Amino acid sequence: MKRFFTLLATTFILSSFTLYLSIDDVVTGLKNGDAAQIAKYFDNTVEITMPDKSNNYSKNQAEIVLKDFFATNGVKGFEVIHKGENPGSQYCIGTLVTKNGSFRTTVFMKQKSDKQVLQEIKFENR
Repeated sequence: MKRFFTLLATTFILSSFTLYLSIDDVVTGLKNGDAAQIAKYFDNTVEITMPDKSNNYSKNQAEIVLKDFFATNGVKGFEVIHKGENPGSQYCIGTLVTKNGSFRTTVFMKQKSDKQVLQEIKFENR
């Protein structure tokens, strides 16, 4: 019985650790303006909202849209304001600093099967 609880506790700790790695990888991608790093976590479709447009995109389309947004704006960095989680999901709110100004950025990830997937990312003018 002791072995069962040890295994259960270890599984819980590792799964929690993996959840935070996902959102932390996305944050690193935002800091570096690296669309490919963020795209590794895209769900089958991703909602991307920008000041001038909003749409649902396939994984490949979303990566292209995000790469173009980063290239057009010239990412300088990203500062996390708040991170949180609800059962089965995580979110992050921060400020994306670019050469064209700052954007309030919200990332929403959800548990799907055995991993976290990015379902929505919003960039709003500050």
